[in-house]
Amino acid sequence: MRKYFITGLLVLVPLAITLWVLNLIIGTMDQSLLLLPEQWRPKVLLGLDIPGLGTILTLLVIFLTGLATRNFIGRQIVQVWEAVLTRIPVVSSIYSSVKQVSDTLFSSSGNAFRKALLVQYPRQGSWTIAFLTGVPGGDVKNHLVGDYVSVYVPTTPNPTSGFFLMIPREDTVELDMSVDEALKYIVSMGVVAPEQAGKKPAIDLPPVAGNKSGV
Repeated sequence: MRKYFITGLLVLVPLAITLWVLNLIIGTMDQSLLLLPEQWRPKVLLGLDIPGLGTILTLLVIFLTGLATRNFIGRQIVQVWEAVLTRIPVVSSIYSSVKQVSDTLFSSSGNAFRKALLVQYPRQGSWTIAFLTGVPGGDVKNHLVGDYVSVYVPTTPNPTSGFFLMIPREDTVELDMSVDEALKYIVSMGVVAPEQAGKKPAIDLPPVAGNKSGV
């Protein structure tokens, strides 16, 4: 009976968690219906709520926004909108910071979170997985002697929180695994080990002097 019970858990737990996450995402996106005038909402028009309709509306708004901002007029509107936001105290600092991060993460030409690294943290001899986010910039690099890289060390099992570190490039080891595989490894607390694969081609990084390890 114990084996049957555990087998049932192995089948149902992943399914239940997947459904719970999907329900959370769809439920959150369905809140976009609240932006519609009350007389246009499905509950008023049809007399009932339709789960997922807000998700479709959200995806449609995102698509149309991207479509509109790809032309000249759309880009001008975005520039005016950003100019207004950057003149509002507090809002300007938050918006600018979030925009810089999102541009770096979602840009197809960026290198952020494109490599999984092995680093020693929180002490020498203790290793963990980190993600390469770039190289130190601004005045920070003027105070760092040698070749340093910026990395993000996620926590387990919630990788959305973590630590930002700047460490010598020679103290990192590039892993032969994708970011998705590394995330699965982190979230599972090392239970789901990634499969061995052939060496992937290295991603070009901005040249930095003093690279001793070829990471």
